[in-house]
Amino acid sequence: MDLREKIIHETLKLFSLKGYSNTSIEDILAQTHASKGGFYNHFKSKDQLFMTVLSEARKIWRSRVLDGLEQTSSPCMKLRKFLENFRDLYLKDSENIPGGCVFVTLLVELDDQRPDFAREISEGFSRVLSMMNRLLEQAKASGELRADVNTEAVSRVLFLGLLGASVLYGMDKSSEELGKSVAPLIQYLDALVDTR
Repeated sequence: MDLREKIIHETLKLFSLKGYSNTSIEDILAQTHASKGGFYNHFKSKDQLFMTVLSEARKIWRSRVLDGLEQTSSPCMKLRKFLENFRDLYLKDSENIPGGCVFVTLLVELDDQRPDFAREISEGFSRVLSMMNRLLEQAKASGELRADVNTEAVSRVLFLGLLGASVLYGMDKSSEELGKSVAPLIQYLDALVDTR
């Protein structure tokens, strides 16, 4: 890992633990054992680093949460796998995000302080919500999901449930409590499947 990669990786960890505002350039330098010159050789500012770290966080999220979804053609099973991956592969990724979901941490912190950064994160949340709704619409169209299901409402319930699970896990890092938070979401999804 070269210095640029190390700065990105360590800053992502710091952002997940402390947020953007509470992570100083000095914290980053101490964590990476870099000099100021080394830092500024790769990044013009902390703001530029933020955008790079956000891009890296999205890559990690996709690699963890979308892992294995293509192995099933069932939209409901894809969504179930998505929920399981979020719980097992993403939130518990202490190597990259030891503080829990970095997007939740940053969005809550930056909403008032840096609305431009908050919008970047919020757009990602909107895309996830749309993806969940799209899978539910596909499941409904194929007859896999009951015809009376309001896919928009269900996707919102699942999404908000994941946000809540993220917040709780970020506070206590309890795998047991995380399981208790995500299990009802999976059960709810399973209950909507048309078993006729």
